[in-house]
Parts: sequence; structure tokens; C-alpha cells
Amino acid sequence: MKRKSVSMLAALMLFASVAGQGFGQDAAGAASSRGNEGKTESQGGTKPVFANVSVHDPSIVKDGDTYYVFGSHIEAAKSKDLQNWTRFTNGYTTPGNTLYGDLSKNLAESFAWAGENDSDSKGGFSVWAPEVFWNNDYVNADGTKGAYMIYYCTSSTYIRSAIGYAVSQNIEGPYKDVGTLVYSGFTRDDAKDKDSQVNKKWTNTNIRKLIEGGTLSGANDRWFNPDGSYANGTYPNAIDPNLFRDKDGKLWMSYGSWSGGIFVLQVDDKTGKVIYPGKDGKTADGRLIDRYFGTKIAGGFGKSGEGPYVIYDKETGYYYLYVTYGWLGADGGYNMRVFRSKNPDGPYLDAGGQNAVLPADTDNAPYGNKLMGNYLFQRDVGDPGTGIGVGYVSSGHNSVLIDERTGKRFLVFHTRFPNMGEAHELRVHQIFMNGEGWPVVAPYRYTGETLQKVDRQELIGEYKFINYGKETSPAIQKARYIRLDKNNAISGDVTGTWKKTAHNEAELTLGGKVYSGVFVSEWDPVSERRVMTFTASSHEGEAVWGSKLEEQTDKQIVQAVYQDLNLGDTTKVVSDLVLPAEGTRHTAIAWESSDPTVVSAKGEIRRPEEGSAVTAVLTATITRGKEKQTKRFDITVLPHVKAKLQARYGFDGSLAEESGRFEVGTVSGDRIDKTGGSITFADGKNGQAARFDGKSGIRLPKGLIASHTYSVSLWVKPEELTTYTPTFFGAKDSEHWVSLVPRGPVKDNTMVWSGSASWYDGPAGMTVPAGDWTHLAFSVDRGTLTVYVNGVQKFKGANFPDVFSGGDAAFSLGVNWWDAPFKGLIDDLRIYDGALTPAQAAELPNLKS
Repeated sequence: MKRKSVSMLAALMLFASVAGQGFGQDAAGAASSRGNEGKTESQGGTKPVFANVSVHDPSIVKDGDTYYVFGSHIEAAKSKDLQNWTRFTNGYTTPGNTLYGDLSKNLAESFAWAGENDSDSKGGFSVWAPEVFWNNDYVNADGTKGAYMIYYCTSSTYIRSAIGYAVSQNIEGPYKDVGTLVYSGFTRDDAKDKDSQVNKKWTNTNIRKLIEGGTLSGANDRWFNPDGSYANGTYPNAIDPNLFRDKDGKLWMSYGSWSGGIFVLQVDDKTGKVIYPGKDGKTADGRLIDRYFGTKIAGGFGKSGEGPYVIYDKETGYYYLYVTYGWLGADGGYNMRVFRSKNPDGPYLDAGGQNAVLPADTDNAPYGNKLMGNYLFQRDVGDPGTGIGVGYVSSGHNSVLIDERTGKRFLVFHTRFPNMGEAHELRVHQIFMNGEGWPVVAPYRYTGETLQKVDRQELIGEYKFINYGKETSPAIQKARYIRLDKNNAISGDVTGTWKKTAHNEAELTLGGKVYSGVFVSEWDPVSERRVMTFTASSHEGEAVWGSKLEEQTDKQIVQAVYQDLNLGDTTKVVSDLVLPAEGTRHTAIAWESSDPTVVSAKGEIRRPEEGSAVTAVLTATITRGKEKQTKRFDITVLPHVKAKLQARYGFDGSLAEESGRFEVGTVSGDRIDKTGGSITFADGKNGQAARFDGKSGIRLPKGLIASHTYSVSLWVKPEELTTYTPTFFGAKDSEHWVSLVPRGPVKDNTMVWSGSASWYDGPAGMTVPAGDWTHLAFSVDRGTLTVYVNGVQKFKGANFPDVFSGGDAAFSLGVNWWDAPFKGLIDDLRIYDGALTPAQAAELPNLKS
């Protein structure tokens, strides 16, 4: 159920390109498990440099010595080495669009059906997931041959979409539209979606002309449910086109999304047009062939499965179908799967022989070889490096490149990151083929490595270990510890046996399952050295990864934990402390407190309501085997200090600030930087309230908040709940902002949401109701965020960004630069200098003046 509620969010996040290591932390390896003899690369090595970009749904193509990725929301980037990327597009700019010139005019045919400021794409465009390639056989309008072709999709709802194509003599564009090929979401009779003027009747697609031209005999009654709506449980959402050539050079297009599944059509490479089957039928193995949509190759029954990418691998003789399961948000468990076939139109099977086309309305998690899901090679206390470790969240919508020059295979995808909210970046990992011809993915991102001969002695030792299983889940698989022993046993958190076959092939037997893959030396960005890794897959389609640790004695490990153990600044404690119970390699850490009334052995603090600070001592005892050390931390807990009211906007018939310390609020249009709106007043919670009509906002004066310790309080009565719509909003710039939203991106929770170098989610665990008054408040106390609903604490978290120190931030109510404006009532906005005490927060909903 892809993207619909995140299209504007994704567009917003596209500015999040950063140089250097970026959000993630990872690395990679090389080509096939056969050949490439020689010595393994030594430990250490030069630290790789990355320049990262945010390109969602990336499709990769190599042109000369340059790699290109093209993605959703008209984003694209290029690189010479798959590590340092440069964006060259300008998003939805029109006219003067880098890829499409006059975007509105050029894609008018597709936009007439879906995507331009229509329905779910209201407020912008929805151009997604293109594929670009050079076609020697394409016949241009002037009769010459050869063109770069871009196949794109536009979309307005979860089923009303269209796939079109355009051509150019320059890979970077601009591309001239040729036509629209496949429509979806049409109805039997006249019908319109909410916020749309498009008549969805099937006769408004290209199907009518195909019938008139004799390509189709007529409309298919099975395209429609009994009520005339589109039968999306069987037929596809026309998005995510992928073009590939079969072993004979014929051109094909796979496409489709979660509802009715993934389909494939042959393409006339001289014209770029798809070749419709013309009549309905079934394949030899019983799969659907539709006269218009083509042959079904995966999914169905409304089960998530999208972003298809098919590629023929001449070394193995198989066509590989990559798809992504789950929801793309950080909480959605997006994960990549693979099937294979001897034929371009299937059947595509997984390692267990299961067909990619679902047999019934059933859970799809058991189907497909899982390549990657949510994971974290966590950096435990005592491990080298900094940060939380190496991890991805909701990785997916991949493409694959087999580099003709090097023979290396690459998996190219977008990913989010643990504790980073919805921010996403492009990643490239190398693919290897295991001994059974199935793809396995390098644990770390690509840094130029080549698969080489490994020495058995280098493989013996302790590893961090990930087993992805088969589930689609938002849970993050954290690493466990195993050891590959010299006697070929596997000990530790998981037991079994292991062996090296050929020059670099790995075989592990765990829990009665055999995993086949490779050993490869890669760059670990946390320890900043080259380490031995393994990647392997089982007959059940489960993937496992391992990353080798440096050999250390118990004494060395305890000393490393001792040196690394840190509680931060303990001289001004205002919130509970996180006391780790375990360090690296299961090193035990036990805690004792000199005064549990100040701080408990679990790190719980009790702040005095007022008066002086209180102190205590926490002592950590670190133990591994017979080795033991203790470490002392002096703790000073600060008392609560009542926050001081800085400003109040009561909205009793005006936008004045009541103390006179700040300027009057001013009316804005539907964005913070627009004019032309209208704010009226109505009965509120306390006197009158400001009424927002869904087209207007209120700009508040700069300097309202100018420190990293502050509180915001207001009453809100939404008339409707729309995702991302702010009540209170403050921003230093478009990359550093704080928003209090009635319905946010985390399970529709009411939340405080922040974007900066990293993203922060502070969900309340509930959603305020429409049509009722609710009191919302939040405090930021030097990095500690606390969120209150009706005076009750609903969220508390550390490491909230400091956005407002310096005093030049812009503030508003009901609007920001990107999202749908607020519609409803807001009353009694209060801004405080300092963090609310629990007593203050509980009292706020009862204040009358």
C-alpha cells in the first residue's frame, strides 16, 4: 500500500542529501563465488569516502563510465564509483524541469488520468519510479535509430495510476513524452475520486482506442467488481515499470503493485509500445493472462508486493524477479525478496519451489527468498567506534546492475535508518551468487572490494550474527554473537557447524537448515577497518550475515567496556539514565546506587519538586569470565524549576500577544510564506478561539523561542485530521524544524516531529479525535522531549535536536512550507521559557486565563 500517504513527505525529504558517511553506516564486497583467486585483503585499509543522496525507488543504469540512478519525485543522481553521488535534477520544477522540460505540458496525457494536483496528490505532482535505458532499436520521429527511454508512472490514488514513456538523445534529459501505455483504477461507469475531476470510466483510458483499432476485442467484465469499481484484488496498480531484455534480446516490461500483483508485457523495441496479449487466458501453470494487463508473475489478493525488477543473468541462465514486501515507512518493515525463472514471463519460484503468484488470500511472508530486512549490527559498550552501529530500516524498491566490464552484481535500493525517522538515502551493496545460483547480499555497502580466495585460518573467530527469518515486521533484528570454531563447530548464541568450500564459498548448518553463501572481506564503518564477513541463504529463503570481531582476551574485553562505559553529563541530570546491563560479547554490567531515593539501580531518577540539587553515586561492576572491574559515576540531579510564561495568544477576537512582549500574529495563506488567507474567531475552550479554514495559517513573530529549553501549550479542536498537518510549527530553515501534528507519520499518532540532520519522532501513542477539544503540550529540556495530552505524559525521549538556539527561527500555527493546512480551532497558545514541571503540565488543561 505504497507511498500514498507519504508522497509529500518523500518530496520533502529529498533535500536530505548529505556528504560524508551520511545517515547510515555500512560497506560491501564483489562478484561471483567462482574465480577471482588471490589473497584476502588485509585488515585496516584506507577509509572510504562517500557522498550520499536521497533518491527513492532508485533504478540504476550505467552509461559509459558513469552510473545513474533515477527515482520517484523526479530525482536522479550520478556517480563514477557507486560511492560518491551527485544529484542533477530539480524535482517538480516546471517549466524548466531537468528531465521533462515543461513538465505539466509534456506529461499532459498521463496527468489527464492521474498525478497532477489530483486527489491523493493534491498540492503537488506524483511522478514515481522511472526506468531509464538506451535502446539501439528505437526509431525516432525523424527516422534515426537509438534513444534513451524513460518509462515513468503517475498516480492519484492507491489504484488510479498510469504508465507512460518518453525519449531523449541525452541520458540526463530533457525527455519528450511519447504516450501512455497502461492505465489502472478505471471503473465500469462514471465515477470520480475525492478531490478529483477525473471521470474514472474505462472509456477515458486508452482501452477504447485499442478496441476500435482491433487490438482488444472489448472490455473485460472481470476488471470490475459487482458494484462497477475496479477489481484491484486481481488486477494491478499501474506503477513501477521495469524494462529488461530476455536471453534472445527481446524487450519486456514488468510492473505493478501490491493490490492485484505484478504483471509482465512484451515491448516493441522499435516503438517502445507494449504488446498487449489481445485475449484472456492462462499460462501452462495456471497463472492469469489478461488481454490488456499481460501475464501475472507475482502477488495478488491485496498482499503487499511492489517495485518489481527483473534481470537476466547469463552466468546462471535464470531470470531473477526482485520485489519488496511491506510498507515503506520507518515502521513498515519494508523488505526485499527474490524469485527466479527460466522464462521471462515465469513461473517465478523461490528456493523452496513456491510460486511468486499467491495461491490464495494468504500471508505472503513465507514466499520468496528474503534478501534483507530491518537489522542492526549494534555497537555495544566496549566495541570500537562511535554511534549505535550499522543498521537499516525499511530497505527496498531495489534495482540490480550486472556490470559488463567487471562482472560484479549490485543491489541498489533506498533505505531508512534506526532512530532516524523517515529520512532515507540511496545504498549500493554487492550481490554474490551462492553455489545454488541464488543471490546473497553483502552485509556492508560497496567500497570497491573484489571477491577473493580466503584462508581458512582467517575465518575462525567471533562474529556478530544476523538471521533475517521470513517475517515482514517493523522489528529490528539485532546482532547476536557466534563463534566459528577451529573444529568447524559454531558456538555461542546459535549453534551448528560451518565449512569453507572452494576458494571462498561458505556453508553453515544452523537449526537443521543449510545456508549457502560466500566469505568476503569488507569495510566495517564502525570499527573503521576491513573485516571478514559471510552472507548466505537457506532452502527456506532465510538470509544470514556475519561480521567478524577482533580477537581479544577476557581481560582486554573488560578493559574495553570499562573505558567505553559513559553516562554522559551526570552533573545536571533531569531525566532517567540509560544503564546498560551488558557490554560487548555479553560482558555483564551490574549497577548499584548509593541512594535509590535519588537514582535507582535501573537509572530511574527522582527530581526534587523545588529547592537544591541532590546527589548519589552509581557503581558499575563489569564482569566477563574471571575478569572484573568497577567504575564509579557521581550523579547530580537537578530540582524541577517552574517554566516561566513567555508569551500567550488567547485569540479573543484578535491575534495579539497578551503581555505585549511580542508582535501581533499575522495571517498567512496555505503555506507559511504565502499571503491571502483568512482567520476568523469562534467560541473556544477559553473565551474565543482562532478558526482555521484549511487554506490559511498564522505567522508568529521571530524570537518567540530562542533556546534549547522551552515549552509549548495549546488547545486544539480539529475539524479533520490530515497527515503531517501542523498545529504549532517552528523552523530555523527547511532542514531544521519542529512540528506539533495531530496526525503524524508514526501510525497516525499525535506527535512532535522534527527534521534536521536526523529526524526525530515523539509519538503520543494515540490520535486526538476530530470534533473535540484536546489539550496538547510539549517541553524540550536540553535534549529531553516530553509530550503531554490533556496534562498526562505520553512520551519522553532523549537526544531531541536543538533547533531554536540563536533566536532567528520562524514560527506559525496551522501551516508550514509543505503540507496541507490545519482545519479547525486553536485556542490559548502559551510559550514558556523552560520545561514544564509535571505539576505544571497537569494543571494547564484547567487554566482559565
